[in-house]
Amino acid sequence: MKNRFNNSTRQPARQAIQQFNNRGFTLIELIIVTGIIALIATASMAILNPFGQFQKARDSRVKSDLSQVQKALESYYQDKGNYPSSTAAYKMLDGTTTINWNSSWQPYMNVVPQNPTSGHTYVYYSPNGQTYYIYANLGRGAADPQACNAGAACASLSTNGISQAACGGTCNFGVSSPNVSP
Repeated sequence: MKNRFNNSTRQPARQAIQQFNNRGFTLIELIIVTGIIALIATASMAILNPFGQFQKARDSRVKSDLSQVQKALESYYQDKGNYPSSTAAYKMLDGTTTINWNSSWQPYMNVVPQNPTSGHTYVYYSPNGQTYYIYANLGRGAADPQACNAGAACASLSTNGISQAACGGTCNFGVSSPNVSP
């Protein structure tokens, strides 16, 4: 059986394939593509701002923690007629028992939350058992609309004799009993 195609018809196709395979990418094309990818990656990072998103998540947790503690303190007040006093280390004192952050406080809370940021803490202060203040540091500071004084320390810190850095950073967020404001 004879080959129906002769070599002359196969030759141009073979040359076209070899020319295409030999061509590859030029250095200029690779630089342009790399530049475009870098530009897209930079724009994506600027828009998404992952560090800011992590700070926002931590700040949301801080607000949620303090809201839970507020609810527990209101239940305590309903039961006892006063809020727990505060220790020199700005923790709650229930009678003679110091309630540490990240410990149990039954029946009011299974675990009293602690600040999620390493080296930072929540500050509890109750001057008379009829009011309380809880302070924390928000990582986003002035970028958070609920921060005290545009991210500066809460004004009630100085009137209560508490250092503005007692939280481990600037105490720029606070919650309090309903009869006072942080």
